Amino acid sequence: MRIDPKHARYAVAGAIVAALVAVAAWPGAQLVDSGEVERGMVRETVEAEGRTRLRDRYVIASPIAAMARRLQLEPGDSLEAGQVLVVLDPVTAPTLDTRSRAEAVARLAAARARFAAAQEQTRAAEAIAEQLRGEATRQRELLTRELVAAESAERTVAVSLRADREAASAKFQEATARHEVTAAEVVLAHGSRDQPGNAALELAAPVSGVVLRRHFESARPVQAGEALIEIGDPAGMEVEVDVMSADAVRLREGMAVELLRWGGEPPLAGRVQRVEPGGFTKFSALGVEEQRVWVIVEITSPRSEWPALGEAYRVNARFILVAAADTLRVPVSATFRAGAGTAVFRIDGARARLAPVELGIEGEGWAQIVNGLESGERVVLHPDRELEDGRRVRIRR
Repeated sequence: MRIDPKHARYAVAGAIVAALVAVAAWPGAQLVDSGEVERGMVRETVEAEGRTRLRDRYVIASPIAAMARRLQLEPGDSLEAGQVLVVLDPVTAPTLDTRSRAEAVARLAAARARFAAAQEQTRAAEAIAEQLRGEATRQRELLTRELVAAESAERTVAVSLRADREAASAKFQEATARHEVTAAEVVLAHGSRDQPGNAALELAAPVSGVVLRRHFESARPVQAGEALIEIGDPAGMEVEVDVMSADAVRLREGMAVELLRWGGEPPLAGRVQRVEPGGFTKFSALGVEEQRVWVIVEITSPRSEWPALGEAYRVNARFILVAAADTLRVPVSATFRAGAGTAVFRIDGARARLAPVELGIEGEGWAQIVNGLESGERVVLHPDRELEDGRRVRIRR
């Protein structure tokens, strides 16, 4: 049968139009961002703002009414134990009566008792610290031979470091108690009939450290018990962090902490020393009432790494709740809810394939993949609602 050329032309034209309509209606490749499934660290963290403070400090107060000479020291000046801080010229004082003398004698006896107790506490703290140092050394040796878990060895080392700091604090308290004995002796001698007390009185630093603040500068009269100068040891620096109460319940003593934005690089290492048992109310910048908890963090990085960090400096603390090293991970932006579970769009050639996944921990922009993906695969980041299973995609360059 012969085909009419005219009809053939109409058929070809119709086929071309149908093809053009089909091409126009066919969905084009969607432009997407992509990321790679890889192995690495995934950590769940909590970050909060804090400030530094000195664990041990001492306020030097005048033991008697006197005329204080001009202070030569300024905040930030270094001190050695025994260095003269303030010189007092005693004013004429009446001789102590029987009652006042008895009170002065009692205060001196109490100061000596506190000093004796502080000496015993120092000896006990040093003994504990020495024992724990030995245990930490043994744990390190066992760890090198893979006879103990790394977590157990790290915990022992942390306890040893804490014991060292407690021993140093006990020494500070002992020096403070010794200074109180000296002050009580001065008060008693100043009102004695045999010693009128008109000689200049020098107040010395009970411990080595730095000047934190001074309460006066020029010469002026001071009263008994009036604060003159405050000193402390920068090596005993710690950080107090106010954390949301909902996050504080997840923190534990000994938990690793990273101290960020303190003014240097890299982040400083720290460890949770104590989570305060009581909270307090604080209003956020938006006026929202929040329940906060103070968390005390000890700095475990060597002092040589943060020599310029002073008291009441602002830092950010990042608490490491849980971490998984060398685990399969994917950017969190690739995951989304799908029914009762979680899924991603896996890029298969030029098409997006819906892939259900099982997630582990999440944090710092990463999600741990327990099941559903393999290392090296690529996934769609920030998938929009228009993307469907099997849709052609084109990776944005």
